[in-house]
Amino acid sequence: MKTNRTWQGVRMRRVMAGADPDSPFRLVTLPAAWDDTAASALAALAPGDGPITLAEVADHWVRPIAERALRAGIEAPLAERLHRLLLLRRGAPTEPIWQGLVGPSPGFVLNLVSFHDPEAGFDSAAFAEAVETAVTALTLASPSAGRIAVTMANLAGLLALLGIEYGSDNSLAVARALAAILRGRAEAASGALARQFGPLAPASPDWPAPPVETPVAGLDEAAQAARQAAASGDGLRHIALTSIGEPELADALLGVETGGISPAFSPLDEAGRLTRDAKAWLAARGLTAEAALAELLAGRDPFPTPGAAAHIAMHDAVAPFVHTMPARPELTRQPAHAARRRELPPRRAGYTQKAAVGGHRLFLRTGEYDDGALGEMFIALHKEGAAFRGLMDNFAHAVSLGLQHGVPLEAYVEAFTFTRFGPAGAVEGDPAVAQATSLLDYAFRHLAANYLGRRDIPEAEVEEADTVGNGSRDNAPLLPLDLPAEASPRARRRGFRVVSK
Repeated sequence: MKTNRTWQGVRMRRVMAGADPDSPFRLVTLPAAWDDTAASALAALAPGDGPITLAEVADHWVRPIAERALRAGIEAPLAERLHRLLLLRRGAPTEPIWQGLVGPSPGFVLNLVSFHDPEAGFDSAAFAEAVETAVTALTLASPSAGRIAVTMANLAGLLALLGIEYGSDNSLAVARALAAILRGRAEAASGALARQFGPLAPASPDWPAPPVETPVAGLDEAAQAARQAAASGDGLRHIALTSIGEPELADALLGVETGGISPAFSPLDEAGRLTRDAKAWLAARGLTAEAALAELLAGRDPFPTPGAAAHIAMHDAVAPFVHTMPARPELTRQPAHAARRRELPPRRAGYTQKAAVGGHRLFLRTGEYDDGALGEMFIALHKEGAAFRGLMDNFAHAVSLGLQHGVPLEAYVEAFTFTRFGPAGAVEGDPAVAQATSLLDYAFRHLAANYLGRRDIPEAEVEEADTVGNGSRDNAPLLPLDLPAEASPRARRRGFRVVSK
């Protein structure tokens, strides 16, 4: 298929990608600069299950819209605008349009970050044009829809690029101005379409005036102009046009890191690396990664940590301008112990305890604060399966995070002593614990004895019934279901249980 000229000269790459790890992979061709997350999103968005090329898949939904625009006498170069929005990762429709479906409320996501240029700043004119293009495209894609949803996303990322802290007065002013442009330009486009296809709703000028001043050059003027453009119409083609929604596949395709107007709650991605938003924040503040690390080691966090109050303030700032909003975030009172993380010293005391539970060797390592309080724990296993070792590693990491946020060790001791799973049995190498019903039972008995001075925990009773080989029921196979080599086939069969509901 001949693709739109917008894609000519764009360097592409091919990758095998699937909608999720359990879906069949398909060959995806997309711009070389786009990441694998975008490839997976495209694999899910595109109909069918064969090889796909982004430019061709986009043309499947752009071409019908452009043809309807031509028949309707709309002179704007709609096809070129839509392809360019996608190429620049500025905007894309939601899943039904990619699938060729006509939904009751079609949507279009605009990625605020992609309208920012490092040299020129935020392009308010391009954002305004994108809003009008999205309204026109959704109307032509689903002519009978009285409700459409043009949404802006990645507000936190844009604020990071601008060096504006989320939740500050400046950030609220920027958000109001952006929402005013979104609302004003959407209503202006809907009014123009109403003159051509007939109105479905009266014009609605009763929304707040945008801010008269923002820290972003030209943004306040663009917001005022958008409001004036909306007021010039006599009726609207749509009952509702603008929305702040939950992240969808279109967000992932565009590289959105924070959906809608939500804050970025962590500077790290799923792989433990700095997000693009976090890197942008450091760059805007003139900080290198090395300088940020030095700040952390000095006990100062270089990244702002917005909480629920900041999210609520942002929601309240934007809501008067937007037709459809998510539920208002709730301000919940956090326990005092979880309010702020207590950082461990870079060089800390602790010890390593070697022991064996039911013949299974492990190493329990601790890390301490300067006052001797427990701040972290690690459980290293000797010969268990990789999956079981991974689960124990992550469990210990989760407990360590809890300790550093003030969760008392006593709470963990109460929760995890007497947990029952294999291996279990006599404990060797640790005089503080004689028997344990599981590795976790042993670990927290040991910590209770050495950090809390507790000797009052009742002795563990390991069940002797339902034995497998010469071990107890608590010596059940570990993940990934490795079997004792000495067990007979009959004994192995008795070791498994089928549970039905």
